Amino acid sequence: MAPAHAIDNLNERIAMLLNVLWAGFVLTGLAAALFQAFALGHTAIFAEMTRALFDAAKSGFEIALGLTGVMTLWLGIMKIGERSGLVALAARALAPLFRRLFPGVPDGHPALGSMTMNISANMLGLDNAATPLGLKAMRELQTLNPTPDTATDAQVLFLVINTAAVTLFPVTIFAYRAQLGAADPTDVFIPLLLASYVATLSGVALTGAIQRLKLWDPVVLAYLGGLSALVLGAAAWFLHLPPEQMQAQSSLLSNGLLLFIVGGIVVAALVKKVNVYESFVEGAKEGFQVAVGIIPYLVAMLAAIALLRASGALDLAIGALKSLVLAAGYDARWVDALPTGVMKSLSGSGARALMIETMKTAGADSFAGRLVSIIQGSSETTFYVLAVYFGAVNVRNTRYAAGCGLFADLVGFVAAVAVAYLFFGHLA
Repeated sequence: MAPAHAIDNLNERIAMLLNVLWAGFVLTGLAAALFQAFALGHTAIFAEMTRALFDAAKSGFEIALGLTGVMTLWLGIMKIGERSGLVALAARALAPLFRRLFPGVPDGHPALGSMTMNISANMLGLDNAATPLGLKAMRELQTLNPTPDTATDAQVLFLVINTAAVTLFPVTIFAYRAQLGAADPTDVFIPLLLASYVATLSGVALTGAIQRLKLWDPVVLAYLGGLSALVLGAAAWFLHLPPEQMQAQSSLLSNGLLLFIVGGIVVAALVKKVNVYESFVEGAKEGFQVAVGIIPYLVAMLAAIALLRASGALDLAIGALKSLVLAAGYDARWVDALPTGVMKSLSGSGARALMIETMKTAGADSFAGRLVSIIQGSSETTFYVLAVYFGAVNVRNTRYAAGCGLFADLVGFVAAVAVAYLFFGHLA
């Protein structure tokens, strides 16, 4: 196990990054306000910024309070699914693929089981279960590491999969959209899955190419080819529909799939004679704690971003970039989501606050509001994941893990923009 000070050092670096980002937002907003007040004579800017600051604090608490109910509900359901054996079943289904993607890990090594359990838990949205399993997998992979301070190929690929992993149930995104007035909070579900899958596949493909993995192995092709055919088939089906039908069918499929899964979890648990009520309550308690823990971070980032927007600095930067895009002859609506896309690789709380701010400003059902939801739900906070997982085993030389993770983030952003135009391009 890694020395505690190694993990603490990496956590301190993350905290320093967030400190710089937060202070930069606040000070940039104040500098812009001073310029407007004394150079342009807009003295009312201070009152506007003060009002925005308090409104942001109030909104952050109200949004987190609404999220509490949804998180309580979903983690309660997921606890039932965990006890029914569905996570272990998903792990067994992925095991043949993982044996080929990680050839440096011997058959039967405990790392394979922990990795498949971690990815399965991530896909099911079981963050509380996924992180301990991921750290356990990293420690087990470290036992095979001939140079303990340098990441192995298996560790790099495992981290890239984690930073771009597909989440089948982005329930927090739905909760935020519901809180901010979306008519159908889950209408981004199918676009989100498409963007997330493209990001994950690109990260695996680049890392596999660098490691010269046998991606043409029949088993690998069967897994990836089958999933790709499903994703591309869904995209092709929706592509041929008129915009109104596309949105209606996507909504129907999203809601129907979620309800079917909830029903399947309950049925599987009853078959295994699991006490579904007690399991739900136990998981719901965890959901309450998770949601309440978000409040300080959400209020902090919303307040800083509110100052930045009220000062005019954020709108000025976005407006300038939009002008460049329009001058080049392209649609510029995606630019409103760029701050969320950039922030997502750096800070989860920062990206969450920017997503909420965009939905509040443009509307949850606007093109920009839907696009930021897709971005937020289809990518991971790359630098945080790298720091926590590598810090847990005291690996200092992460090799190309950050580069491959950021590549997946970039592809995921482009994919999110593409599917947003495909599904919601007709919106303002």
